[in-house]
Amino acid sequence: MCWRCAAASCGRQIFRRCADAVSLAAARTPDPPVLRRPGERGLACVSAVLGWLGAAVLGLLFAIVMLAVLRRYLFGAGLIWSDELAIWLNVALVALGMPLAATSALSMRLDVLVRLLPGGGQRLAAILADAIAVHGALVIAIGGAGVAALVGGTSTVLGLPESLRFAAFATGGGLTVLLLLWRAALDRSVAAALASLLLGLGLYLAAQSTTGLSLTTPSLVAALAAGIGLLIGAPLPFALLAGVSLSGPFGGMLPEPAIVQNTVSGVSKFLLLAIPFFLLAGELLTAGGLAERLVRFAASLVGHWRAGLAQTALVASTLFSGASGSSVANAAFGAKVMAPALVARGYPPANAAAIVAGVSMLDNIIPPSIAFLILAAATNLSVGSLLVGGFVAGAVLVPALAIGIHLSIRGVVDTAPKASAGERAKSFVGALPAIGLGVVVVVGIRFGVVTVTEASALAVAYALVVCLALRSLDFAGVGRALRSSAGEAAAVGLLIGASAPFAFLLAVDRVSEHMAALVTAFGGGPYAVMLLANLVLLVAGLFLDIGAAILLLAPLMLPVAIAAGLDPIQFGVILVVNLMIHGLTPPLGILVYVVSGITRVPAAAVFRAVLPLLASLLAALAVLCLGAAAWPSLPPSIKELF
Repeated sequence: MCWRCAAASCGRQIFRRCADAVSLAAARTPDPPVLRRPGERGLACVSAVLGWLGAAVLGLLFAIVMLAVLRRYLFGAGLIWSDELAIWLNVALVALGMPLAATSALSMRLDVLVRLLPGGGQRLAAILADAIAVHGALVIAIGGAGVAALVGGTSTVLGLPESLRFAAFATGGGLTVLLLLWRAALDRSVAAALASLLLGLGLYLAAQSTTGLSLTTPSLVAALAAGIGLLIGAPLPFALLAGVSLSGPFGGMLPEPAIVQNTVSGVSKFLLLAIPFFLLAGELLTAGGLAERLVRFAASLVGHWRAGLAQTALVASTLFSGASGSSVANAAFGAKVMAPALVARGYPPANAAAIVAGVSMLDNIIPPSIAFLILAAATNLSVGSLLVGGFVAGAVLVPALAIGIHLSIRGVVDTAPKASAGERAKSFVGALPAIGLGVVVVVGIRFGVVTVTEASALAVAYALVVCLALRSLDFAGVGRALRSSAGEAAAVGLLIGASAPFAFLLAVDRVSEHMAALVTAFGGGPYAVMLLANLVLLVAGLFLDIGAAILLLAPLMLPVAIAAGLDPIQFGVILVVNLMIHGLTPPLGILVYVVSGITRVPAAAVFRAVLPLLASLLAALAVLCLGAAAWPSLPPSIKELF
């Protein structure tokens, strides 16, 4: 099959499936069965209403930010109320999506170990996991209501009562308890749901009690409780909240109202608005069929190489990184489109799935990157500088993956005739609309033309205008993209908010000092610190989601790196690369589970098949680390060249 035929075949698959490809991200399950029971229909109806309300909030949020951007650049004056209103809407978006983030595939549950248990053990673990989730949701619901009743005053710009933000979270927490128990009753039994409720109430009451014990580091209790919750399959954000709550009887410095205040403050940052916008831009490009053009262009460049279709997947993922910013979204897209094409070309299913998972990690490295936005929000590092560092890291990782693919593919005849210059030019012109989005965003941020949030809103506007102009997307498709993006953004926002009180507890317990002692155990020089920091990250990444790992570890490790003379931007980029590699490692391995769930290839087989790519990525990480460690000792004249 020639490269044009292969690309056309991929294109037809994309056109048919792109409308739901990204919505299957975060280890999504197959299409749901027909709903027969009234309870199932009722739960689906409530979930749909919450989803569409979230979509409406996201649409309004985009309209407000775009209005402010247009007024600023066309008339030289902004809207003084736009930033604060946008932040409040983001809080509302997270509150609306909170129940879905606990009961859907967006819940960030680690069920690898639970699957190893016998049937009875799995049922017990599910009851306990839901109990922990109920506890976390009750903290938000009751604590939010308490803060809303106590807080006074109005916002400076909007003139709205400050209590509204906390009331929104209280409502979201209450709905989360309802949907959690509703889901448990349908999936298991009413008795199981009642058991989860009673256990959750028991944990909540235990967290309000006093033990007379005052530990020097109560954050250890929080970490232990959250870790147990994570291992038995509780949703990660609610496990974090429950862990912080349970540290109270042991001397924890965060009472329930303070937990909620920290959580709401964690999502009340203007920079974080870029996350839902970048997710939406990627959704629109995929649903609008522009990703098809990227695949065609990639095939024209490398389709004639050895393992040509696998290399096409790598180049297409690299190009799509400039538009998506979400590795999970890219993994879902590749699993629906590229993996079947690879299998049809003769690749073993496990190898095809491993290739898709491996190349998908680039989306959180090559700008725009949601991981870099989270890192900037946690550490106040420059987003523009992090984006430049992401390009440098991508320039090392992409060749490493290409070499890994070349060396690991055996027994597959996969070459195509070399494309002519005219064919490459034609495919490049077709891909320009999608490539242009990444260029506009990164250039605008790097040279200070627009802020990160403004750039993300412009990316949505760009994708929307291009797709509608090309008539590749209708308004119904826009609505589906809004709904899917709103759900994903709410899940990410909830994780950021839930990590805030946990990070505060770590700071109060001066865990950073213990971390500094661990990282400098072999000395305080840049090489020793870089080595031990990466070892700590490699271990932590085995058990922590990348977002939670960034939020919890980056503020602790960055001061140590700076004290050792390492450049903070370079260290931040290496931190993200290190943690993204864990998208391919057990037990979490989110990218592997996304691809495995969609392709129906056992995760264990994909983990084995991805080992050669994992080795190439670790080698690339070593190169980046050596360069960053050597940077402080380089002469100024050489540094100026970069």
